[in-house]
Amino acid sequence: MALTCIALNCSLKPRSGAPSSTDTMIDLVVGELTQHGVENLGTVRVVEEDVKPGVTSDEGEGDAWPALRRRILEADILILATPVWLGQMSSVAKRVLERMDAFLGETDGQGRMPSFGKVAVTAIVGNEDGAHRISADLYQALNDVGWTIPAGAVSYWVGEAMGSTDFNELPQVPKIVRSTASMLASNAVHLATMLKDRPYPGVDSQN
Repeated sequence: MALTCIALNCSLKPRSGAPSSTDTMIDLVVGELTQHGVENLGTVRVVEEDVKPGVTSDEGEGDAWPALRRRILEADILILATPVWLGQMSSVAKRVLERMDAFLGETDGQGRMPSFGKVAVTAIVGNEDGAHRISADLYQALNDVGWTIPAGAVSYWVGEAMGSTDFNELPQVPKIVRSTASMLASNAVHLATMLKDRPYPGVDSQN
């Protein structure tokens, strides 16, 4: 059975707004994953979903998170993509991580969170600095809530300081960015295949 992936675009822009460089980076990563036979379940522009603030899996009437949570957990590979704002991940990305905090209390009889056995990678775009810090923060948070992070799990591009060119305006994807995305995809598929064949055993939660 083929592996599947889903992408969360944590841009602050709705689809009706200006073109998103985050979408361009997602397209690059998804394109590399599909070359390994991964089925793409689509991209969710999170800002267009009414994801309520909170740290549970259902924050009540009108909360879009429960349905989005189901879609995320149906996939084998999660692509969490964010632009850089003020050197940090977007507030939308932070909200996604906050809602995943509920996984900590949703373990099975072997102490495994619903995200155990699934792989997460990141995609980051912006100008100036921030990609390394954001990837470090995302790795820590995603691992805390049960995701497994492969080697080389970030594909990113940052433009020059105070520059005006966005990633989606480049005439072509820089060779090193494409190479990094290719390695990310190869490692993610390798790890996701291993985990699907041999899930984490967990431990007896009664001990």
